[in-house]
Parts: sequence; C-alpha cells; structure tokens
Amino acid sequence: PQVVVAHSSDKSQFFYLVLIQEKMSLFTKFNGLAPKAKNMIVAGGLTSFVLGVYFYTMRAVGGTDELQVAIDKFEGMKKKTETE
Repeated sequence: PQVVVAHSSDKSQFFYLVLIQEKMSLFTKFNGLAPKAKNMIVAGGLTSFVLGVYFYTMRAVGGTDELQVAIDKFEGMKKKTETE
C-alpha cells in the first residue's frame, strides 16, 4: 500500500488518508483481474451472504416449536370440550 504523508496536525486525518490509499489499491487489484475472475469473486460473495442469511434465519425461526405446542394444546382442549 502507498502511504501518503499529510502535513496536518490531526492524526486521525492521516490514518484516514492511509485507509483510503489501501482501499484504492484493493480496487486497482480487483480491476486488474479478468472479467470471469471478477464474476467468480462477486458470485462467491453473494452466495456466501445468501447462505449466511438463510442459515441464520432457519436457526432463529426453527429453534423453537412454540407454535406447534400451542396448536397441540388447542386441539387437546377442543377434543375435551367435544367429548363433554
């Protein structure tokens, strides 16, 4: 990465400029790749994001069967009232 020396007393501005230079070098490396390689990188990123969201959602939603327990309880109460 290229380091740009800023003539400023503010140290945060210096680190910000260094971060910009590092990000720019990543973009230039990405732009230097072949189109198929870029497509594969983007496809891999999107696929991993979608799979992450899917598995997170399945874990969050499928972790408890509270709805099924409530349905079974309701059906049990309904059968009791029908037999009486």
